[in-house]
Amino acid sequence: MALTIFILRLAVCILAFPMYLLDFLGLWNWICKQWFPYFLARFTVMYNKQMESKKQELFSNLREFTGPSGKLSLLELGCGTGANFKFYPSGCQVTCVDPNPNFEKFLIKSIAQNRHLQFERFIVAAGENMYQVASGSMDVVVCTLVLCSVKNQEQILQEVCRVLRPGGAFYFMEHVADKPSTWNYFWQQVLDPVWYLLFDGCNLTRESWKALEKARFSKLKLQHLQAPLSWELVRPHIYGYAVK
Repeated sequence: MALTIFILRLAVCILAFPMYLLDFLGLWNWICKQWFPYFLARFTVMYNKQMESKKQELFSNLREFTGPSGKLSLLELGCGTGANFKFYPSGCQVTCVDPNPNFEKFLIKSIAQNRHLQFERFIVAAGENMYQVASGSMDVVVCTLVLCSVKNQEQILQEVCRVLRPGGAFYFMEHVADKPSTWNYFWQQVLDPVWYLLFDGCNLTRESWKALEKARFSKLKLQHLQAPLSWELVRPHIYGYAVK
């Protein structure tokens, strides 16, 4: 099986040689950062339609974590185009963090469409180093479809714990590796190297639930599901929340 995966990976990588060449020349990352927001703007419309009930379920208890000020301070990590905004409660104070500055114009459009929110600021930064966000300043941190592409999950979760106040919550919804016995897992392994380049560092084979289980949260509510998505490769999901 390992040999078969290696041979198929090699064949796929040969077909994707132009991408690897551009990456070697240092051009692919710039191209990807330019086009990825446009792709994500279209993808998230489909994703939200197919996952609407799960997102509503996930975010249904956000108000329970409202801080002493009476306002819900929420930081969205890897905010992308602002696809989660419509699921947040009215009056929520939203701070956005994303390493790609090209998402800003899409965020502006989402903010205009979600007047029930109080938008605070957009910070261009990697989640591993959110030094612009004060420690203990957030009631809630949200990340969806982000842990698949970050460089260091452990460091990200350490930063999440740092910016959350005691008793605050971290909400997540992520695609993950399928069960090793499935054909889907087989194809996830075959296509992972090319998928990583094509979709701006996204990994198909991450077992992100393990990082969450090891993180220093006092409570973790995590569920696995096969998401009702058109793309079978990303159907395996985890979602839930953790309390600091």
